[in-house]
Amino acid sequence: MSMIRVEKLSKAFGSLQVLKDVDLTVEKGERIVIIGGSGCGKSVFLRCMDFLEIPDEGAVFLGDDELTTNQKDLNRIRRKVGMVFQGFHLFSHMNVLDNITLAPIKLLGLSREEAEKKAEALLKMVGLESKKYTMPDVLSGGQKQRIAIVRCLAMEPEVMLFDEPTSALDPTMVGEVLATLRLLAKQGMTMVIVTHEMEFAKEIASRILYMDEQGIYEEGSPQEIFEAPKKKKTRDFVHKMKYLSWRIEERDFDLMQLQGSIRSFASRYGLDAKKTNRLQLCTEELIYEMLDYGQADGTPDIQIQISFDERDKCTIIELRSRGKKYDPFEAESDDEIHLGVTILKNTAKRIDYRFDGENNCFEIEL
Repeated sequence: MSMIRVEKLSKAFGSLQVLKDVDLTVEKGERIVIIGGSGCGKSVFLRCMDFLEIPDEGAVFLGDDELTTNQKDLNRIRRKVGMVFQGFHLFSHMNVLDNITLAPIKLLGLSREEAEKKAEALLKMVGLESKKYTMPDVLSGGQKQRIAIVRCLAMEPEVMLFDEPTSALDPTMVGEVLATLRLLAKQGMTMVIVTHEMEFAKEIASRILYMDEQGIYEEGSPQEIFEAPKKKKTRDFVHKMKYLSWRIEERDFDLMQLQGSIRSFASRYGLDAKKTNRLQLCTEELIYEMLDYGQADGTPDIQIQISFDERDKCTIIELRSRGKKYDPFEAESDDEIHLGVTILKNTAKRIDYRFDGENNCFEIEL
C-alpha cells in the first residue's frame, strides 16, 4: 500500500530549477532516507510532499488523496503526515504537556484528559515523562527535538517526515534523537528522513535516495548505495563527505567541548596537526566575531557545520548566525578589534558571505 506517491514533480525558484520530473512511491512501513550535497533539493523535495512548498508541476498523493487538487481539504489531508524540522518550533510560552496536547484537543476533538493521557504515554516512550510540566527554554536541544517528535505522534500520523532532525544539535545530543527514530522504525512507522548522518542512514533505511541533477540520481538498499553504487556522482559522494554539526544558543557556550569535538573529528579523518589547529582557530574566531558584532538583541542562534572532502582533502566551515546583517570581512583587516577577521583572511582559501534576510551565512574553505 502506497502512503506517498509523487509524480513528475518540478520546482524552481526563479531561474533556479531545483527539481525536475521527480517520481517516488513510499510504501507503508518503508524507511526512506534521502542524502545528497548541500543545495541538491533534499529539503525542498520533502517539503513538497507535505505541500509546505507548492510544486510548479506534478502531483503529490497522500494515500488516495491528491494534494494538488484538494486545496480546500489540505489541512485535513495533512493530518496524515507529521513533519519534524531542523529547528524545534515549540511554543516557548507553553509547557511540554500543553505543547503536545494543543493540536489533539483543537483538531482531533480529544478531551483534555484524553489528550494528556496520550501525551504522557508518548513522553514515557521517549524517556521524558518527568519533563511534562517543564518550559521548553530550559530543555536541551536533544530533549526539544524529542518533544517535537512526540507532538507529531500525538496527532496519530500515518507517515513521518524528518528534515535533518539532528543538524541543529551538538554531537552529545544527536544519539538520543537517533535512538527515538530507531524506536519508531521498530514500531513500523513509515518515515522519510533527510539526513547527513551516514552511519545512521545505513542502519535504519530500507531504501536510500541519493539526490543530484534536479532529482533522484540513484536509489537502492543501504548496501547497494554505500558499498556498490553504480553511478560516479553517488560513488564520489558516499566516499568523500564527512560532517560535524554544532549549535550555539548562549553566549557562554562550552568552547572546550566544541574544540574537543573538532579535534576528534579531525583525528578520525586523518587531518594533520597544522590543519586541525587551523580549523579550530578559524571556527573559534568566526563564532566570536558574530557573537560580538553580528547578534541582534536576545539569545544567540549560531549553527555550524564542518565538512571534510576525502577526495579533494579540503575542509569547509559553514556557519549561519541569526541576527542583523553583518559581514565581518568588510571590517578593516588592520583593526585590532577585528583581529579574528585578519586571521580568517590569512588562513582561508575561499570565503563566501550572504545574508538571507534573517541569517548571516558563511562558507569558508580551508
